[in-house]
Order: sequence, then structure tokens, then C-alpha cells
Amino acid sequence: MWCRAVNGDDNDKDDQPSMAELLEDSPSLRELRRGEVVEGQVMRVDQDGVLVSIGHKSEGVIPQREMRSMTPELAERYQPGASIFVYVLDAAGREGQALLSYDRARSQETWRTLEQLSKSGELVQGRITGHNRGGAVVDVEGLQAFIPLSQLVLPQSSDPAEAMAQRVGEELPLKVLEVNRRRNRAVLSERAAQRERREGEKDKLLDELQEGDVRKGRVTGISSFGAFVDIGGADGLIHISEISWAPVSSVGDVLSVGQETDVYVLRVDRENRRIALSLRRLGPTPWEMARDRFEQGQLVTGTITKLMDFGAFARLEDTIEGLIHVSELTDRHIRHPKEVVQVGDTLTLRVVSVDHVRQRIGLSVKQVEEYQIV
Repeated sequence: MWCRAVNGDDNDKDDQPSMAELLEDSPSLRELRRGEVVEGQVMRVDQDGVLVSIGHKSEGVIPQREMRSMTPELAERYQPGASIFVYVLDAAGREGQALLSYDRARSQETWRTLEQLSKSGELVQGRITGHNRGGAVVDVEGLQAFIPLSQLVLPQSSDPAEAMAQRVGEELPLKVLEVNRRRNRAVLSERAAQRERREGEKDKLLDELQEGDVRKGRVTGISSFGAFVDIGGADGLIHISEISWAPVSSVGDVLSVGQETDVYVLRVDRENRRIALSLRRLGPTPWEMARDRFEQGQLVTGTITKLMDFGAFARLEDTIEGLIHVSELTDRHIRHPKEVVQVGDTLTLRVVSVDHVRQRIGLSVKQVEEYQIV
């Protein structure tokens, strides 16, 4: 059985070795060297390890201690006759059998893979096997790597050590941050992988999202100006003014982190990658609800919300605002509404006009008194 050395960089395609060089380099015609990785053939598998043919009349053994990274699934693959890559620990070994390592051969291949991924930016799968104060230890194809605590995605309110302990055994995608084979150092990031994944999901979502869509979402953050909602790959913002038709003094009074809710897609800004959402647009507008509730001549209760030179605005039923023209505030001549009313005053008002098309209601203070006199 011929074997093939795989350590070192690939030769340039324009500089192919001659047949004589290939024969000279073949382990069947030269002595094996410690530290090289060669391809062999499985001869026998038993409780002591794996017997491997690594060249013409040459055999080596992989002891159990050097195949700890061989999972049951991989063990099924490496039956007699199967090809396997091994690392030469001792070319002479005992009784002429070379001492080989499956674990180190696998880690050498993983080093090369990580080096390639660090350049390409692609993600790699890893399994958390342990943790310490600095972060999590992760197994990547038999190679031990490290995720710093700052690069892990952990619940903000949890104890880091407890949160990491609960994740031991978890498989997760990771971004390669640093690879230094000489220092035996491989640093990975869950946070960067998650950010990259979400950016890809956001690109896809922005392409398909349309204004007027209704999506299911989950509240991910609360601020003084609104709430952020994850709608399946990207966060959109519900501005405080779009939470309810009624005034909202605090976003936290209406929404909470983790809450699931339907949202209305108000605007999609693909250039700036922003999504504006709304809760209040899911229901009827105040004017649609108030269509049959207000009529000319009706008495209503209103709260003064704003004063202008030409009159005062009053809110009715916490949703509809009407205008009290300055001429409808009092019979006497005034220069400004503040001479009669102040913001926050609650008054009994007469509806003097209703325009459903232009969504306007005219109100009067003085006609309340006039009607009462009559």
C-alpha cells in the first residue's frame, strides 16, 4: 500500500515533481519522519487501537489515547480497508511498528482549515467542551480553540460562569478571529458569527419586505423614543408615536422585552437599512371609530392640549382632537386664547361642526353657555 505525505503547502501546478522525485519521497522507499502526516490503510481495529498499513511492508499503530477525537460516527467509517490520515509520533516505535496519532493528524488538517477560513471569512462549526473565567473552550474537528467571554452571546442578566456551564456540549457556528499555529492559538467568535448571520438575514428581509406588510415580531429593546422589534432577521423601530392612537407617556407601559406582537410595516429604507414599524396602524383610526360618535350640537368633554393665536386644540376621548376657534372661546374680545384657557384644562364643549372627509371637528365653549341660557 503506497502512502502519501500531506504536510507542507501544495506545490505550484506549474512546477510538478518528476516520477523519480515522487518515488524518492515515498515513505515506502525512505524512512518515515516524526511530525509528518501520511495517508495509510486500516488493517485491524481492536481494543488496543488501530493497526494501519503506511507503506510497503510498513505498519503502524494508533493507540486508544491518540484517537480520543474519533467519534462513534467516525469509528464506523474507519473499518478495515478504509483510508486514514495519521501523524507520525515515533517512526521506529516498538517491535518495528511506528507509533501514530489520529488526533494530531486531524488537528493538523483543522489548522489548515482554520487558516483558510480566517482569510475567506467563512464560518466554522464548533462544540463547547468547557469554560474558564476568560471564556469558553471549544472543539473544532479535534482541535481545541477558545472563545473569549466578550465574544460569547450570553444573557445579560445571568452569571457568566453559570451561563457557560449550561452551554457545554452545544454546537454553534463561529467566526475565526485569529490563528497562530506556532503559538497553538485559535481564537473564535460567536458574536461575530451571529452578527454576520443576521446581516445576511437582514439583506434578504429588506429585499422582500413591503410597506403595508403585517409581520410577527418579538420586542428586543425598549428606549424613551420607542421599541425595537425583531421581525425575523432584522430589528425594526416602533416610534413612541406609532404605538397607540392615544398618547403614550412611557413605552414600557405598553410593551416589554420578549413580548411577541404583530406589527405593521410603515416604511422600508433600503439605502440606510432601516425599518419603521407601527402598532397603531393595525387597528382602525380614531376617525373611523368616531364616525358615528360625534354630531353637530352634541356636548362633549375635552382637555386643552395646545394653544395657538387662532384658537385652542382640545382632545376628546384621548384620541380625537378638535379646534376651538378663538371666536368660540368667549363673547368678549381677547388677543390670545391663554386669556381664557390653559393647557390641561378640562371643559364641557359643544360640537359645532364635523368634517369626516377632512377629519376635523369644530368646538365651542361659549355655545355651551348660550345653550344653557336658552
